Amino acid sequence: MNDALNIEGYCLRCKEKRIIENPRPVWAANGSPATRGTCPVCGTNMYKVGRTEAHESLPKPEKKEKRSGKLVIVESPAKARTIGRYLGRNYKVMSSVGHIRDLLKSRLSVDVANDYEPEYRVPNDKRKVVKKLKAAGAKAEEIYLATDPDREGEAIAWHVREAAEMEPDRTRRVVFQEITKPAIQAAFEHPRDIDMARVDAQQARRILDRLVGYKLSPLLWRKVRGRLSAGRVQSVAVRLVVEREREIEAFEPEEYWSIEAEVSQQPNGAADDPSVFMAKLHKLNGEDLVLDSESVVQPHLRALNQADWTVTEVRLGTRRRQPTAPFTTSTLQQEASRKLRFGANKTMRIAQQLYEGVELGDEEEAAGLITYMRTDSVQVAAEAQNEARAHIVEHFGQAYVPDEPPTYKTKSRTAQEAHEAVRPTSVERSPKKIKRFLSRDQYRLYRLIWERFVASQMAPAIYDTISVDIMAGDPGSVALQRPYLFRAAGSVLRFAGFLALYEETRPTDRPEESEHEIPTDLKEAEELDLLQLLPEQHFTQPPPRFSEATLVKELEENGIGRPSTYASIISTILSRRYVEYDDRRLKPTDIGVLVTDLLVEHFPDVMSVDFTARMEDELDEIVEGKNWVPVIDSFYTRFAKRLSQADEAIEKMDVRSEPEPVGRECPECGNALVYRDGRYGRFIGCSNFPKCRHTEQILNKIGVICPKDGGELVEKRTRRGRVFYGCANYPDCDWTSWKRPLSEPCPNCGGLLVQANKNESECTQCGERHDLTVPQSDKETEAV
Repeated sequence: MNDALNIEGYCLRCKEKRIIENPRPVWAANGSPATRGTCPVCGTNMYKVGRTEAHESLPKPEKKEKRSGKLVIVESPAKARTIGRYLGRNYKVMSSVGHIRDLLKSRLSVDVANDYEPEYRVPNDKRKVVKKLKAAGAKAEEIYLATDPDREGEAIAWHVREAAEMEPDRTRRVVFQEITKPAIQAAFEHPRDIDMARVDAQQARRILDRLVGYKLSPLLWRKVRGRLSAGRVQSVAVRLVVEREREIEAFEPEEYWSIEAEVSQQPNGAADDPSVFMAKLHKLNGEDLVLDSESVVQPHLRALNQADWTVTEVRLGTRRRQPTAPFTTSTLQQEASRKLRFGANKTMRIAQQLYEGVELGDEEEAAGLITYMRTDSVQVAAEAQNEARAHIVEHFGQAYVPDEPPTYKTKSRTAQEAHEAVRPTSVERSPKKIKRFLSRDQYRLYRLIWERFVASQMAPAIYDTISVDIMAGDPGSVALQRPYLFRAAGSVLRFAGFLALYEETRPTDRPEESEHEIPTDLKEAEELDLLQLLPEQHFTQPPPRFSEATLVKELEENGIGRPSTYASIISTILSRRYVEYDDRRLKPTDIGVLVTDLLVEHFPDVMSVDFTARMEDELDEIVEGKNWVPVIDSFYTRFAKRLSQADEAIEKMDVRSEPEPVGRECPECGNALVYRDGRYGRFIGCSNFPKCRHTEQILNKIGVICPKDGGELVEKRTRRGRVFYGCANYPDCDWTSWKRPLSEPCPNCGGLLVQANKNESECTQCGERHDLTVPQSDKETEAV
């Protein structure tokens, strides 16, 4: 203590050393020890650097790390590069590379007895990412979480903050619907806190799916076979495919006939030939006519061949055809499937690239080309509409712009409409202008989105229409009293409107509407000549199998899943081998039918389409503030009871069948080779398994020689089911192609031709395109 009383310091006013009066030990801002006091002569404050005994009992304050700059975290590295250019040097943009933590895969990871508390874990491959984010976050003055604007993006932002131990008071959330400079700057001007209601909704969905999947899947392993899985949404999707297949199998076609008449105006002495047109039998004696067999049709044909034909009414009018709304997630997937032959997963992958940003050359920065692609809304910002209208006036003319910007309403009953429709971020960035910067698939999808949006803001198409009623009956009878009413209808496009740019593809399961050219000078009471009757036999058709596009439409209409999940649902049921492709249509496999029947019998509520849709509604209510724990508890209490009952009621099934022999011997042990089913489909294995583990791929030869090593080319499939072509000598030869190789050589250079599209082939050597002719031998594959 005496030392403390005799600490000598320098007085700046006295300019002399003096003993500090009333000395107090302190810690400086940089953590170094010092003593403060006053000069005993003049009273000036004095300060002496150095440690004393008094510092031993004085707690040392934690060293505050100096923070500077602003940290922004997004999911994608491509998105990070684009945003980084817009924000400037004071911002450091990093990527979480997708999800940063999740429930453990090795166990349920949900504490059912403790309010369904989830147990999250950072995967091994993400630990380095978390470590870097944590270090960067500790140095940043402000942290912005700029993950995607949907619930999953909100949850990722929360997981990043928790896993990287970021202080909530320094961490803000920013969202934007498009990656453009104005949108990003506006978002950073209005940051907000993480919306925990949206996080809870996403957590509830994840926990609910985990409870169903991790409880039902082991039941299937015990009762059916290993490596099977079930899920709250995926199993319902499989059920839709199975039930459609059963509708097709149970369908009994019914015969019916139609009668068309080829008629002409009577010659009037003019030089032109009389106009000829078609009319269809519409009614008999004012009532619908049932023609269900040839025997029923024949008497009518005899009567009509002897009849007089007279025009009784001509109706001229106009019809307006309105443009189609801009894309939502589901309509984008449907149209890309029909027009571009893209699967749902491919469509979303390419759309993500367009959203995150594409390098557009030296003259322009990388830019997000479309707004956020996971949406159920058809709403459009006024600024985008005005830009589109200006573009239409400049390139098409004033007549192609409607008086008022059109508005659209979504047809989905479960639509949340939280975001805009999928549209280009700038109409002036036309597909033609930026084509050279895009890959072929990027260009095709961007063009589809751009044209659909611009067309949605254009004037309707206008048709001149004509409908003609023709009465046929006994010669000399009054026309209006004749029994047979034939009707002819036609239309002529008067003003193209939006059709000058874009027309939606007709779904393949919707029949074509046949319209014929009708002479416009027809008059009432005009007599016509019958040229020939054209009876045609028809049979009612079963409903078609689902394509990816029509299954997405069915899921949306039934409220199953959300825009962010459609692609993953289809990907999952394909990868699990519950459904497979048959001529680009989805067909259930035997195991898919078996598992569906088992689950429907014992878990009718979980497998109910209505129940799944109601559960989606409850998840939406959590976003509005509803407590998520009672929602999960209400479901799980009933589910656990049914699970216990099913475990007792279901007997162990033997789904194993006698393996089908290949017809060759195993090259390793000499036993017979057989076909087996595995996780990724069928393969060839040894019948002496497990003593012999020899396996081979099933090679579907296409009768074409590999251009690289002379081996045979075969059809293969990726793990997700996509078809590609490769050399049978893989891995010694790595030649592959997504396009089907053809046996005919290129007529120019003799190189290998591949099928480029429906009408053209393309040479892999010289790049020349030719009219496509596919020999019959190329259409058949030989299974070996």
